[in-house]
Amino acid sequence: MESVASNQNLSFQSIFIELNENRWNIARTTCKERIAKLKKIKLTVEVTYRKALQEAMFADYGKNPAEADLAEIFPVVSEIKHAIRHLSYWMQDEAVDTPLALFGSKSYIKYEPKGVCLIISPWNFPLNLTFCPLISAIAAGNVVVLKPSEMTPNTSAVMKTIIESIFPPNEVKLIEGDVAVSTALLELPFHHIFFTGAPSIGKVVMKAAANHLTSVTLELGGKSPTIVDKTANIKDAAQMIVWGKFANCGQICIAPDYIYVHESIKAEFEKELVKNINNFYTNDASKSVDYMRIVNEKHTARIQGYLKETIENGANVLYGGHSNSDNNYIEPTLLSNVSLDSSVMTNEIFGPILPILSYQKEEEVIDYINNNEKPLALYIFSKSNKTINNILDNTNAGGCCINNVAVHFYNNNLPFGGINNSGLGKSHGIFGFKSFSNEKAVYKQQLPSALKLMMPPYTPFKAKLIRWVIKYL
Repeated sequence: MESVASNQNLSFQSIFIELNENRWNIARTTCKERIAKLKKIKLTVEVTYRKALQEAMFADYGKNPAEADLAEIFPVVSEIKHAIRHLSYWMQDEAVDTPLALFGSKSYIKYEPKGVCLIISPWNFPLNLTFCPLISAIAAGNVVVLKPSEMTPNTSAVMKTIIESIFPPNEVKLIEGDVAVSTALLELPFHHIFFTGAPSIGKVVMKAAANHLTSVTLELGGKSPTIVDKTANIKDAAQMIVWGKFANCGQICIAPDYIYVHESIKAEFEKELVKNINNFYTNDASKSVDYMRIVNEKHTARIQGYLKETIENGANVLYGGHSNSDNNYIEPTLLSNVSLDSSVMTNEIFGPILPILSYQKEEEVIDYINNNEKPLALYIFSKSNKTINNILDNTNAGGCCINNVAVHFYNNNLPFGGINNSGLGKSHGIFGFKSFSNEKAVYKQQLPSALKLMMPPYTPFKAKLIRWVIKYL
């Protein structure tokens, strides 16, 4: 076994060396050349392999083809279109002001590719969360190793075929495998690592990156709060929340993780939630072609354990609660009377269970959010600007939607990412381009420098001149 691991590590090292030897050729590519690559990805994903991707995701965990289009293919195509429109501007040197004390010079920022980059992607949106950072890396002029999750093997196989049909192995390389493969790759001196996954694994990635002082972008997760105040449009709020929570069977890092609803509208709001679940998936989601499954037995058992423990602690099941381990089915489930010490309130659920809490005063909710880890997303349903601003001004979150959920991810003009436990760095659009770029500071002296007048020996005149510069410039 040791020899197998050793051979594998040597193989990865040779891949890294091959990419590293080619990185300067790719770094010097023009905007036109990079756009041509992006167009190839778009055509291959959107047209050539669209059906194969849909079938692969359905085989992996029952993702409806329409949902694959909406949540996987559309974000990739949208990211490409956005990059194509803006790349020439992103690649330009960015002029910045130069202080008067440095008269006779100019300053600018040059965006240069970081080099050999590693992208480790998760299983919940295998295409979306692999190819969107890849697009940013290519736009910035990098060479890339892709390591998708082993939990969606059918989708990974199609992605590997796509990559090999577009890129030579010394430019982009997709490597399949389990955790041992990721561990071996993390030992290599990549110039940037982009990781999407759980905070616990993000810490492992960051520790490994520290060995080489490698920069990282960490797209993590956590518990995203949802607040529904007494002024909210209850019907709209319930519809949006049910969609955002139970799409992908709740396996979404920015899914509403729990709800705080004002006690005066709680009963009516819960009825609307139930109505929308039945509208989306009928009253038996196990028979709905629109309702996905949990990715594997391990995660099914994890979520079942959360549900069992929470009910034993006194929670009430308002809707759902049924599951079937044979096909990784867990019913859309609503819980009330949930203890704050329960598993569903202390762990990221990452599944179709939605705890509902009530509140009287906004401060209760704000205090609860601030006493826990900073979330990746925060959702507010309200017609009151005072309430909205109070929550925004007094909480931290990676991103926020007001009167909607999750759709900020689709806007490539917004930075996407977390804060502290929910992530480090941003992605999408220019923010993704910058994540994969080094912002090189360039200072150019064009006229004789006035600094010569302030160099040793420090005569009384020079000392006076320095004091004048400090005071007036």
